[in-house]
Amino acid sequence: METVLTPQEEEHFARLCNQAFEYARTNQANNLATMIQAGLSPHLKTHKGDTLLMLAAYHNALESAQMLLQYGARVDEKNNRGQTPLAGACFKGYLEIVKLLVANGANIDENNGFGMTPLSFAVMFGRKEVAQYLIQQKNIQLKPAKRLWIWVTQWFLKPNIPNTQ
Repeated sequence: METVLTPQEEEHFARLCNQAFEYARTNQANNLATMIQAGLSPHLKTHKGDTLLMLAAYHNALESAQMLLQYGARVDEKNNRGQTPLAGACFKGYLEIVKLLVANGANIDENNGFGMTPLSFAVMFGRKEVAQYLIQQKNIQLKPAKRLWIWVTQWFLKPNIPNTQ
């Protein structure tokens, strides 16, 4: 049986959803947890496909991200642009969020559909600590092309030493 909402109910629901998105962005984990305990889905998405976890990761809201993961938020859920919460955190350079997501099973090699991975975002935007952490987490047998990519990445991440001559 399908539930039909009145226009007023739809407006109220939209306000509640927007409040949840704001709680995720601003690290109001307790308020967001109350909404989830009352029945709000931890998988709620914006019109751009950003989940509550993506919003928390992108805005460095560590407590909100932890709470959402405890309530079963999907760690590798992609938005409409193919980005995962880990890719968002790598883009912004939020190392603690990156560590949290990886510890909860985020795929370090998740491709956004255009060949970009979280490591690619970290390198492209100069997030050295994040890139170094992701490289350390890679514990798989690497193909030669992947080894070359890692070597180039590590070279790029070395500190610049000024020439004193």
